Amino acid sequence: MRTTYMAKPGSVERKWYVIDATGWRVGRLATQIAMILRGKHKPEFTPHVDTGDFVIVVNADKVVFTGRKLDQKKYYRHSGYPGGLKVTTARTMLNTHPERVLYYAVRGMLPHNSLGRQQLKKLHIYAGPEHPHAAQKPIPFVPGETRE
Repeated sequence: MRTTYMAKPGSVERKWYVIDATGWRVGRLATQIAMILRGKHKPEFTPHVDTGDFVIVVNADKVVFTGRKLDQKKYYRHSGYPGGLKVTTARTMLNTHPERVLYYAVRGMLPHNSLGRQQLKKLHIYAGPEHPHAAQKPIPFVPGETRE
């Protein structure tokens, strides 16, 4: 009788990947990041265990929206008070807080529970080309080559 392999939280080996977001479309890049954060590129992927790797995204201000999404896509937030709905377009968000555009896209692709929140903490996004994680020796990300 065979049993299915289940990864244990303590036995997961984590790598660090660095991704240059220059020229990537937001949704295409977010799916790749979500796959790495969840650990779906690993053979020991277990849905209820955080088996994913760390992701560093640089040049987040150079991501691309297709079509008319820059003006038509809207981000909503609420202050909690009556009439406190704030609406921001993608163009404004990309100019003021470019890292939030990618953060919200990835957050929507992860599980909406405590596991998803734990996986989201392994994402580090920077608007410019520099990041402070050189000590972790991140591996450059190449799409399609993350399978182990």
